[in-house]
Amino acid sequence: ARKWANDELKKLQKEGLSEDLEKDAEEEVQKLTAKYSEQVDELIEAKNKDIMTI
Repeated sequence: ARKWANDELKKLQKEGLSEDLEKDAEEEVQKLTAKYSEQVDELIEAKNKDIMTI
């Protein structure tokens, strides 16, 4: 998802999006990716604990 978003941002920059806006958006994409990656890791950990208690 991150690669796709960054590729789209690069296309937008070629179409006139300012470099500053592109960089800001890339940072936001990175923050969101990290946030949801952490949530997935927590869910996996919880599921592993659940499986181990059976």
